[in-house]
Amino acid sequence: MKHFLRMFVQVCLYFYCKCLWRCLKFVVRKLTGRCELQRICYNTKPGAARTMKIEASLKGSKSKRLQTSVSVHPDAIEKTIDDIMELKRIDPDINPQLGVSLQACLLQIVGYRNLVAEVEKLRREPYDSENPQHEEMLLKLWKCLKPNSPLKARISKQWCEIGFQGDDPKTDFRGMGLLGLYNLVQFNKAEWEKKKFDKAIGYSFAIVGINITDLAYNLLVSGALKTHFYNVAPEAPTLTHFQQTFCYLMHEFHKFWIEEDPLDIMEFNRVREKFHKRILKQLQNPEMALCPHFAASESLINM
Repeated sequence: MKHFLRMFVQVCLYFYCKCLWRCLKFVVRKLTGRCELQRICYNTKPGAARTMKIEASLKGSKSKRLQTSVSVHPDAIEKTIDDIMELKRIDPDINPQLGVSLQACLLQIVGYRNLVAEVEKLRREPYDSENPQHEEMLLKLWKCLKPNSPLKARISKQWCEIGFQGDDPKTDFRGMGLLGLYNLVQFNKAEWEKKKFDKAIGYSFAIVGINITDLAYNLLVSGALKTHFYNVAPEAPTLTHFQQTFCYLMHEFHKFWIEEDPLDIMEFNRVREKFHKRILKQLQNPEMALCPHFAASESLINM
């Protein structure tokens, strides 16, 4: 009975607050002469703060047309802006900047959704040793990291030298699929040599790279990376932005590992979880850009 009453009170509070919020929005519009979208665009500077407010406003609208505007095809964004202006009875000639601001926000919102789908597709594609392209990419990773040490056989204990757990790397890609391999290839030879991962600090490059790929993937899917991407991508965030972020996380995890100074690899999960919480806390700041000066073109290999 107590549980039912608690649920009933929560439902009543929800609907009360929802109705109260709509009434408040109506009053504010009458007083200012501007709808919520106008107030956000005029009073909030460009970047994550503005885009996330616009996204929340559209999703929370009672209009289905506004709710679905966050999931349109990129080619339909201009028409969607026209529909929004018409629905909100906003004269584009009097408010020309509003359309430009809304378009920038929708490009980021729709782009983020598309990026999640693209990354998920890579993650779900398993490594196939019968696929020549997959094999070529894996051998490219070896040549990049060990240019002076020819691989004696496709299945070899040599793979452990760059941090795989066994003699056939494909088994390590099960969790992250091709996404894990893509990201490892991005983190180039110069970075690996500079850090001397395996010998200097006690963890293996390849398996840690796949693990940090998992961390980046979860940050993306949960929406935590919206803050970062909406601040660094003036339009739609792309796979290059995601790979750039992975490289940044690898750099930062390396520094964090040294700061924590763990006794051995058995403490990896503890250190990773602590690092994850640190990144999440940073991303709660709407002005946060994890790697604003990190040049993707310099650190990524053109796939």
